[in-house]
Amino acid sequence: MNAHAPARTLEPGLAAGAAADRVAPALAAAAPQTPAERLVDAVIEDYFANRIARADAIGDQAGLLWRRAADSARGGKRLRPRLVLLAYEALGGHDRAAAAVVAAAFEVLHSALLLHDDVLDGDLVRRGRPNLAGAFAASAVESGTEPVTATAWGAASGLLAGDLLLSGVHALISRIDDPARARLTEIVDDAVFLTAAGEHADVGFALGVMPAESGDIRRMMEHKTATYSFAAPLRAGAVLAKAPPATADALWRIGTGLGLLYQLRDDMLGVFGIEELTGKSAMGDLREGKRTLLIAFAEREDAWRDVAHLFGLRSLAADDAERLRAAIIDSGAVAAVEALIAEQLAQVGQDIDDAGLPDLLRSGLRSIAGMCAERDA
Repeated sequence: MNAHAPARTLEPGLAAGAAADRVAPALAAAAPQTPAERLVDAVIEDYFANRIARADAIGDQAGLLWRRAADSARGGKRLRPRLVLLAYEALGGHDRAAAAVVAAAFEVLHSALLLHDDVLDGDLVRRGRPNLAGAFAASAVESGTEPVTATAWGAASGLLAGDLLLSGVHALISRIDDPARARLTEIVDDAVFLTAAGEHADVGFALGVMPAESGDIRRMMEHKTATYSFAAPLRAGAVLAKAPPATADALWRIGTGLGLLYQLRDDMLGVFGIEELTGKSAMGDLREGKRTLLIAFAEREDAWRDVAHLFGLRSLAADDAERLRAAIIDSGAVAAVEALIAEQLAQVGQDIDDAGLPDLLRSGLRSIAGMCAERDA
């Protein structure tokens, strides 16, 4: 979000994507590779099928809200469930059904936060197609509603769907018949608590109402991304497996480091990524005035001064985006972030080696660290 322009409204042509509310084949994009991962997908499908059936009894729009929420949860990397399963299985856990429910809860949490993030950013597209807000807005336009009103309807739908999924996370955890259930609830609560603080700071930085020095941005990244995406899933898997508290704490620290590594690369892709691979615009972060370490480093140098007025403009043209990218490169910010990624990768690797983890968990985490540092999507 930024202070330079009003919230974005429905763009021409988006209405053609309103058919995205049709339920796709069950999580085909996730390409599960193990029985445990297939079980996670089954838990998620069952959760949404149950909610859709209940909503259909209320009315057509309630059912449609849940169908589109289910559609928004399909696809993606399924990273968070895999982290839960990796920690749980490597640390000696044997209740595959319980682990699948916890893993599914973290995927539903991810979906909830993405829905809210899209509303906060005013985005109508995700992964190259209309998101939930965009689908509702497009349907409204097709029925004759003015674009501004349709966009407001889409935003309200996205907000409420995110709320429903946040509640669903706790409903899933409540199914666990295990002494660890209370602790797992605390882990989820901590994750939401810290993620909200990070998201609030991220919006505050973009709007210019909060200071955004490098240290502030780094803490925001740890709270907004690292906690719920890496640290909390790893700790949850360890707690469910009855691992020693010291192991669970070590995984929280490692997860925080992994999340920072992931976000550093994500911020680079947000400006220099290939849209066909990332599924999102390479101009979005520039138009939104997204405050990242990449931008913080660029602002320190003279190369940025001539283009600073372009940063955060919703109407940013492609040639002006190229001017911003050139200034970022010329400022040395790209080289600085790449050096920071290399440094962070080395630190995470050392933390993994020092934690005394089983070989399966250590090698898995090292592989994930490499993916976070080198990914292009």
